[in-house]
Amino acid sequence: MPSSVFPGFPAEALPFLRSLKRNNRREWFQPRKHLYELHLKTPMLELVTDLNAELAKFAPEYVSEPKKAIFRIYRDTRFSADKTPYKTHIAAYFARRGRGPEPLGTGGFYFSVANEQIEVAGGIYRPPPDVLLLVRTHIAENHQELRDILSDKKTRKLAGGLRGDELQRIPKGFDALHPAADLIKKKDWIFDVSLPSSLATTSKLYREIADRFRAMTPLINYLNRPLVARKPARKGAEYFS
Repeated sequence: MPSSVFPGFPAEALPFLRSLKRNNRREWFQPRKHLYELHLKTPMLELVTDLNAELAKFAPEYVSEPKKAIFRIYRDTRFSADKTPYKTHIAAYFARRGRGPEPLGTGGFYFSVANEQIEVAGGIYRPPPDVLLLVRTHIAENHQELRDILSDKKTRKLAGGLRGDELQRIPKGFDALHPAADLIKKKDWIFDVSLPSSLATTSKLYREIADRFRAMTPLINYLNRPLVARKPARKGAEYFS
């Protein structure tokens, strides 16, 4: 644990996000950008730094440079019907690194802070087709190990059950009668927990996130096992936002 635990976001953080949701336009945000930096981004950098210190104990391959781990506030609206320019949450993603500093494009840990909730998640979300095939093949060949991870009592208490969209039918190339058909049909494999937003301004936030990251680690390592031998993914690849 860091020498001084993250005290929580300042009291102004959630009201700022609430106001941003009501006034999601450049004319409102730009004159108040310094408030976003002060009340949200700077504390977020501190929290990510503290979480890195915890990850170093049980998942050192996921320690991430804080400025790169935090998502930008600006939305990519190119292919979206929603043209509002800003996200109304602040989020970070801890990707698995290879031998170098760049992420491998595998699953990782995620959390976000919004006025409505705090989200803590881990796993692989909306992966490209090559990753889907690798993970599904891995599950088909090692399904009991995954069942054991998902049935662990402490994991279920802290991380809940496995979530993610799934196909109606088994994908091509896999046996429809396979004992892990329900797992193979999935298009995402994630733990995703919602916590009350009131935690954001308290010192409890750090431990709530860190404990769930630890509980999610066996699933993430399992899913990443067939992926770590690949060549690194393109720079910037990530499965959460």
